[in-house]
Amino acid sequence: MSATVQSMPAAARWRGAAEALAPLAVALIAAALVLALAGHNPLEVYRLLAVESFGGAKRIAATLAAATPLILTGLATAVAFRAGAFNVGVEGCVFVGGLAAAYVGFTYVGLPAFILLTAALAAAVIVGGLWMLVPGLLKARLDVDEVVTTLMLNFIAVSLTAYLVNGPLLAPGAANSATPMVVEAARLPKLMPPSTLNAGFLIAVALLFAYAFWSSRAALGLETRLAGLNPRFAIASGINVPMLVIKMMLLSGAIGGLAGGIHALGSVGRFVSGFSPGYGFTGIAVALLGRGSALGIFLAAILFGALATSGATIQLFSDVPIEIVSILQGMVMIFAVARVGWIFIRKGDRP
Repeated sequence: MSATVQSMPAAARWRGAAEALAPLAVALIAAALVLALAGHNPLEVYRLLAVESFGGAKRIAATLAAATPLILTGLATAVAFRAGAFNVGVEGCVFVGGLAAAYVGFTYVGLPAFILLTAALAAAVIVGGLWMLVPGLLKARLDVDEVVTTLMLNFIAVSLTAYLVNGPLLAPGAANSATPMVVEAARLPKLMPPSTLNAGFLIAVALLFAYAFWSSRAALGLETRLAGLNPRFAIASGINVPMLVIKMMLLSGAIGGLAGGIHALGSVGRFVSGFSPGYGFTGIAVALLGRGSALGIFLAAILFGALATSGATIQLFSDVPIEIVSILQGMVMIFAVARVGWIFIRKGDRP
């Protein structure tokens, strides 16, 4: 009996890992069927994708660099999901957080390197968190649909940052919509020069470990999970669900802002118009495909990062057109977003 009890935690961990890996496996199988119907050998396409994504140190570095913002935006989305809030505004947080970090990085150039870099990342976190304050309050106090409010805030964030980067923050003499470059002291250290992989990847992985501990061991993480699964029971248990929603929306925005700050200080070196190619929206797919677990988010982010880095080069070494790679990305995205239906079905089954 005691041996059985001792083996239960290990069995639960394996089951959790299997649940995180299963969506990725099914997504790859579904995409393979599409490739086969298009007349391409799925195994050969996947082999080329693997080689272009992981076939050497430089390619691995490029894949990890592309996955870094996706880890953070996926984590930002998952945090809100746990509290039952469907936050689709992480993209806006990436924009405002990235601009805030860049502003600090090119303005306060006299600060010591450590203080300047810390202040720039802190600015991204604070601005990103505050960007989600209004949707969090509206959701918690007035039950306003957070999907609508956060989606609209994305457009405001993109337009506001575009105005600033084309107006007061435009680099002197710049022909394109860009701020001045941040000083070297504000740049995140590179991990594998000359690739763009930087210390932001280590920050993202550290946050994933913290999230794994928080979601399974911390009292707030368990309360958040309970509030997301059954708000009525959580309220009956004495949990302040509205305040919990506000906290998780702020935390979601802060992580999204950090994603923008790391992208600005690590890869781009400034803020430019069109700063994010959709990291926040891809983060929704990452969170859903990863089932909200730390391992699942990491694997899903690596998958999307690999597709992003290998898609542009695979057509150079095969007769597979770039459109097929886009279809492959779309299939994975569709499968991930299809989990939204599962969420709402579960919500509908609640008493």
